[in-house]
Amino acid sequence: MDLAYVCEWERWPKSTHCPSVPLACAWSCRNLIAFTTDLRNDDQDLTRMIHILDTEHPWDVHSVSSEHSEAITCLEWDQSGSRLLSADADGQIKCWSMADHLANSWESHVGSLVEGDPIVALSWLHNGVKLALHVEKSGASSFGEKFSRVKFSPSLTLFGGKPMEGWIAVTVSGLVTVSLLKPSGQVLTSTESLCRLRGRVALADIAFTGGGNIVVATADGSSASPVQFYKVCVSVVSEKCRIDTEILPSLFMRCTTDLNRKDKFPAITHLKFLARDMSEQVLLCASSQTSSIVECWSLRKEGLPVNNVFQQISPVVGDKQPMILKWRILSATNDLDRVSAVALPKLPISLTNTDLKVASDTQFYPGLGLALAFHDGSVHIVHRLSLQSMAVFYSSATPRSADEPAIKRPRASGPAVHFKAMQLSWTSLALVGIDNHGKLSMLRISPSMGHTLDVSLALRHLLFLLEYCMVTGYDWWDTLLHVQPAMVQSLVEKLHEEYTRQNAALQQVLSTRILAMKASLCKLSPCTVARVCDYHAKLFLVAVSSTLKSLLRPHFLNTPDKSPGDRLTEVCSKITDADIDKVMINLKTEEFVLDMNTLQALQQLLQWVGDFVLYLLASLPNQGSPLRPGHSFLRDGPSLGLLRELMVVIRIWGLLKPSCLPVYTATSDTQDSMSLL
Repeated sequence: MDLAYVCEWERWPKSTHCPSVPLACAWSCRNLIAFTTDLRNDDQDLTRMIHILDTEHPWDVHSVSSEHSEAITCLEWDQSGSRLLSADADGQIKCWSMADHLANSWESHVGSLVEGDPIVALSWLHNGVKLALHVEKSGASSFGEKFSRVKFSPSLTLFGGKPMEGWIAVTVSGLVTVSLLKPSGQVLTSTESLCRLRGRVALADIAFTGGGNIVVATADGSSASPVQFYKVCVSVVSEKCRIDTEILPSLFMRCTTDLNRKDKFPAITHLKFLARDMSEQVLLCASSQTSSIVECWSLRKEGLPVNNVFQQISPVVGDKQPMILKWRILSATNDLDRVSAVALPKLPISLTNTDLKVASDTQFYPGLGLALAFHDGSVHIVHRLSLQSMAVFYSSATPRSADEPAIKRPRASGPAVHFKAMQLSWTSLALVGIDNHGKLSMLRISPSMGHTLDVSLALRHLLFLLEYCMVTGYDWWDTLLHVQPAMVQSLVEKLHEEYTRQNAALQQVLSTRILAMKASLCKLSPCTVARVCDYHAKLFLVAVSSTLKSLLRPHFLNTPDKSPGDRLTEVCSKITDADIDKVMINLKTEEFVLDMNTLQALQQLLQWVGDFVLYLLASLPNQGSPLRPGHSFLRDGPSLGLLRELMVVIRIWGLLKPSCLPVYTATSDTQDSMSLL
């Protein structure tokens, strides 16, 4: 791991830190980071604000005044990365959405309230979309083999199986509250006790099962008390939200059952499910003032042994043995320095053939590691099941041995700078941390985890993750952090090669994403930077073309064979004559009739198309120079065909309204510039 960049707040004259204020941080699939800080001074209080940062432009932090009356305890992005939930210590939950798709403009119109009851856990309801990455099939040609949809039920469905949107939260007093967003904009909210005997909930986390249920894990903060688990079912009965809860098996941490260390770690400080859709694996951390221990547990179905007396009365036949759900410990660490924050991977790697074997394997797959931050300022990446250390980052200048006991280390005079909140990116190649001085640090996590990988294997790792971002629509900035200039050419070629292997329908869906991806890759190398504007021009050309073609309407609505746009493409590809009028004869010109005001409004877009064609033809004599912008278009048949189709459309529209035509300065009055181009 190494430091990519640090964002510091400007030094205020009388700024103070509030160490008691919890920090929240959330990383969206669009690579936007929402976070809070514990900084305040006489004029301004930053603790009640939500700060939004685009990871690509970290110098531009946008702060939203949240209007929360108490400290913000939870932040949670939705699956699309365009909406954000915030919850505070007074029980208020707000739903923020982007105004006009802008990352620096946010508005909150809906929310819910459990008055005076601090929120300790918060999550959006599951929408039923789950993808599995099959790392062992990373060499397969079809994206369908590498990334497969997993059968997963949404938490709640509307008519026709459409997932219902909403959120679920857990409060300190042991209440669970669910808010449902109806398509009409109305919010249905219901609150229920997790169990009959309500107790204090200091820590909680929420996960989802494939059957559409919700699992809530809670702890009261003491390691002498059990970690409780509850199944929550949400339904809508006669226009009201209904919550049903059921108790699941609980567990005591292993460190408390060991007589020698019974009182060594008195407090449970972290409780997390390993993933939002992995309710059968949980990570627990118990701490003392100076040290911590981390345990990973798994929920398993086990056969219940039947006493011989009952066997004789009712023999167990075949697989009819009674089953019971039981928590089993997978792994535990030795004594560590005190843990200050935990970050879990979001990459849904399918652990079919890997499981615990991968921990000892030299080959690392991004997404198998989780991050632990310590009070001494260090960050460790450990395998998410075996908890073996895979990488270490030290914020101070003096690196130490990972095996050195925490007790033997010399103590610093004051509290060390350490992360209070952490999040891993969606490909697990970057890690963000907010420290106890309100500073944000971005760390790069090498795909090889410190092992020496040959270039081809490193390329395969990055290519696999770029393909994952292309299929899911997630932002790929964190993957670009690891692309060296020498890799760019081969990555672009391999990406294009994999794209062309897919079926035509999928290629059409991914056509603009791959262009944007190639453009961002080519920016990273001086050898390919000239091609960036070609990719951007092609993206704009595709947008202009689809906009103009979408305005064409069939003259008779009962002609289901082909749309006017498809017919135009077919006629232009068949008739390659240079005379534009011969193409126009074969088209149904009545399909091109538009309102005159609309045509006039399109004039600037039509002028751009005309200017672009003129530029390409003017650069033909210099085609030997690949550094000129537009060079790649001269050998790109589909793009030239697209431009020709648009010129035909413009020609027809010019007959309807001559003032919408592109304006040229011709060499003679009789020259027909459109026909010539």
